Amino acid sequence: MQRPYRQNKRRGQKGFVMRRRSFLQLAAGGTAALAAGGAFAQARNGPFKIYRITYRGRTEVEDGFDDYLAANKVEATFIERDADRGKAKLSDFVAEIRQLKPDLVYTWGTPVTLGVAGRFDAADKAAFITETPIVFTLVAAPVNAGIVPSLADPGRNVTGAVHVVPTAIQLRAMSSYRPIEKLGILYTQTEQNSVAIVEEVKALQPTMKFELVARQFRVDSAGRPIADGIEELIAEIKGAGANWLYLLPDTFLGTQYKRVVPAALKEKLPTFGAAELAIREGGALVALVTRYYSVGQLAASKAVKILRQGIPPAQIPIESLKRFSLIINMPVAKELDLYPPIEMLNYAEVLTG
Repeated sequence: MQRPYRQNKRRGQKGFVMRRRSFLQLAAGGTAALAAGGAFAQARNGPFKIYRITYRGRTEVEDGFDDYLAANKVEATFIERDADRGKAKLSDFVAEIRQLKPDLVYTWGTPVTLGVAGRFDAADKAAFITETPIVFTLVAAPVNAGIVPSLADPGRNVTGAVHVVPTAIQLRAMSSYRPIEKLGILYTQTEQNSVAIVEEVKALQPTMKFELVARQFRVDSAGRPIADGIEELIAEIKGAGANWLYLLPDTFLGTQYKRVVPAALKEKLPTFGAAELAIREGGALVALVTRYYSVGQLAASKAVKILRQGIPPAQIPIESLKRFSLIINMPVAKELDLYPPIEMLNYAEVLTG
């Protein structure tokens, strides 16, 4: 499907005004730079063509991205494709990108980004897009995943926005709610991003003094993660003594929140989410996140630098947002009889239904 950008009408007017105000704060520092790049945009005839690959359909990340372009008066026609929560379609998308020659490629998540851009140190880059600019969103650890060698200096045709609060900060927030004795993790062994985060958690064990109870999703004969046995795995984690289940930013896990979180709740195991979706749709007890909408805005600011100013992605640093949101799910807290410290309510967003 190819479509021109249209302002998203699904949000109420009040919500849109608040987000536009948020956008203005984000964009204020870049206004002069965008004006300086105006000549590049004026030399173009018609809108820019953006090839967008999502992982599980449209999210608020895309809303933020599109609203930022509209606010900066960047006309764009989108070629929309969805990976349908897998990797099977990615080679076809790469072939189509080469055929259609878009001005920019947008990728959502680590598996999609790796499937389109490949590793920066891949011996054979023929199967990947290595010239067309790529802007990613929802990649938690682009260096550890091998997408780029450096956040500050990507050095290739890829830049983007990191959506995850640093692991150490998340674990400190978790322990402020309830001390971590044994930390449970369920992750996908084939996701480089997830493996890297588990290694970060292991490195924090000596200083934070907790034990780790890690389990991996089961896989099929082709090595793809499957949902079979989720409830048994959660029961194993609880049986091993875990007093928290950390919902790390694992792409497959993100598709299974509605099985993982209820299974944990049944075991009286509190859950801490690293992504907004984990608490807003998945029903986690608490989460420390960056807003999906704001992540989309941040990614779009990099797309504007590429399209308007002609700056190569290799020279555009990969960044994360500097402001985080702590969200507490009070109905879950009540069900677990595990209420947050009273001082935490002074700065947390509280979900009541």
